[in-house]
Amino acid sequence: MSKDLAPDPRLLVRERGLAGYAEDFRRRLRGGELGSLPVVIGMIVIAVVFEAQTGTFLTPRNLTNISVYIAGPGIMAVGIVLVLLLGEIDLSIGSVAGLSAALWAVLSVTNGVNDIVAILLAIAAGAVVGSVHGFFFAHIGVPAFVVTLAGFLGWSGVQIWVMGDEGTINIPRGSFVRDLNSYYFSDIAAAYGLAAVVTAGYVLALWRQERRRRQAGLPTRQASEIILRGALVAVAAFVTAWTLNQHRGLPLALVIFLAVLLLADFMVRRTTYGRQIFAVGGNAEAARRAGINVARVRLTVFTIGGALAAVGGLFYAAQAGGASKSLGSGNLLMNVIAAAVIGGTSLFGGRGWIWSALLGTLVIQSITTGLNLMNMSSEIQYMITGAVLLLAVVLDSVSRRTQRTAGRT
Repeated sequence: MSKDLAPDPRLLVRERGLAGYAEDFRRRLRGGELGSLPVVIGMIVIAVVFEAQTGTFLTPRNLTNISVYIAGPGIMAVGIVLVLLLGEIDLSIGSVAGLSAALWAVLSVTNGVNDIVAILLAIAAGAVVGSVHGFFFAHIGVPAFVVTLAGFLGWSGVQIWVMGDEGTINIPRGSFVRDLNSYYFSDIAAAYGLAAVVTAGYVLALWRQERRRRQAGLPTRQASEIILRGALVAVAAFVTAWTLNQHRGLPLALVIFLAVLLLADFMVRRTTYGRQIFAVGGNAEAARRAGINVARVRLTVFTIGGALAAVGGLFYAAQAGGASKSLGSGNLLMNVIAAAVIGGTSLFGGRGWIWSALLGTLVIQSITTGLNLMNMSSEIQYMITGAVLLLAVVLDSVSRRTQRTAGRT
């Protein structure tokens, strides 16, 4: 860059510390870049309202149960986030989840295949189903909506056929699938240890990032900001660990969910492949002209989405106590898509982040749990969840319009 050219003031935010971030935050709000702010405010409102109404919403027992219940839909929502980043939709995840659970049950329980082998085969089947959808979409040109809608119907039929005469296949004792819902690391060191690892990993990642930026001559964060960020993460992590330890300890389901989130977040934000996903979702033709293999990106994203739907199906089977012909039906599909959108991923492609799967799933599960504690009927739950989803889409649409007006898109 020429010395006569002044740097973009937005690049100097890191060097100005908290004052710079406050100014940047105001600029983003004026430009319609709301980020996860609406979700965070919504979570606070939900917690306050339900605690005031029930007096038990914020108890360690209830919060631990929520942390277990969000794992299945949350993992599936990660796959939906990836698909939405492409600007597409996958309507087949419910039937893929049900089919994968049925395959595992028939292989492991009915035919005596090793439990772990059956689990891996079920996940592989989900990946194959996703790749079939991706092939028709990426290489044949069939719209993803149509392909996955056909998959939603077709794979539901295959699921019923796989189950055969069995209406439900219960999970036997000793199965790893049962542990997905019921296993807890009761030693308090497990939860606190995970909190320490998460905090240390976050601080280390920040430090390495700032070192690379410093070597490249780019503006960097102040040391005080890194310490503050690390302290906030530490408080959140250790408070969560303390809460879990007040009940039964660290749930295995939450550990697996966090592992999926961290791996997916690293893939999206730290790899070339992740940047290609955003590029294709933002403008597929521009990405193609830039040398990106658009068809490969699309096919692999749907493949990953299918595999994650299969994992989610195993979690749902664990919660239900077994696989059934109806597993994956009902409102599962809508809840998972709603979680991704409510969490902040745009329906229009090219904008979002993996952690929206966690935030959105937390919102939906918190609403469901709170209404259950208040003994509200299911129709009320559907109406409230639908209203929250509509609000999220409205905010996304208004945000995009504001950004266009401000010249940011």
